[in-house]
Amino acid sequence: MRPRSLPCAVALAAVALAAVAAALPLGAQGARAAAPADALRPDPLAAPYLEAMTWTEIRDAIAAGSRAVIVPTGGTEQNGPHMVLGKHNYIVTFAAGVLAQRLGNTLVAPTIQYVPEGDYTRPGFGAKPGVISLPGPAYERLLDAAVRSLRVHGFTDILLIGDSGGNQAGLTAVSNALNAEWAGSGVRVHALVDYYQQGRVLLRDYLKRTYGWDEATVGSHAGTTDTSQLLYVYPQGIRTDRLAPGGGSPDSGVSGDPTKASAAIGQMAIDLKVNAAVAQYRALKGGGAP
Repeated sequence: MRPRSLPCAVALAAVALAAVAAALPLGAQGARAAAPADALRPDPLAAPYLEAMTWTEIRDAIAAGSRAVIVPTGGTEQNGPHMVLGKHNYIVTFAAGVLAQRLGNTLVAPTIQYVPEGDYTRPGFGAKPGVISLPGPAYERLLDAAVRSLRVHGFTDILLIGDSGGNQAGLTAVSNALNAEWAGSGVRVHALVDYYQQGRVLLRDYLKRTYGWDEATVGSHAGTTDTSQLLYVYPQGIRTDRLAPGGGSPDSGVSGDPTKASAAIGQMAIDLKVNAAVAQYRALKGGGAP
């Protein structure tokens, strides 16, 4: 995900062009839409992502003070004809890397991609193929096992974040249960639900103030905000030729107008979500850092 090395003059021009493109609505950017250049973009193929590190590198990082670890939870769900099913996974993996950078001394566990997405026994669940649901209590058990594993390795602050509404209750339930069980041990589990809940509110307020867009325009699923975030994080996941307000049909699975999306809005969304998570974590820690 890192930009390629370019001669200085070309690099500056590329950054300028990317910034201009990012400010345009997605429909105006067309098939050449791309995320803006950013030297601080996390690379999921490198540290601090555990799955990109060897066990000795993880051991040494922990010994050097990286005692905090983030467990991101995403989802595998339909996102209309224009956006891939892994939307939440791409976004939360990227955001977890940004959060780790902001906090320092923090690693990132592999993203949990199976989360509650509804009742797979209900009629019509398979109408939009590809959705995978892991309802409770299986979801909570998965989280519980992941957190217990990380504790054994020496992590003392385990941060849970979720990129979808259905993830939040499980994060809180597991955090509360394990903190009660481990009271006095020096290990704490933090359900940073403000990443999703507060971040979502702040972004909608920003869009209303800045552009005057109402709830129907922004939408609640696969609309302006979701599409913007994936455009910033992983633009290859957007099918620009399939963009349409409301997804183009009543049964598209889209709420809102994804044609108004931009990478600039996506970057703002990630920043607001991460800032909300940082603020909640520091409040829970009493103002301390990892």
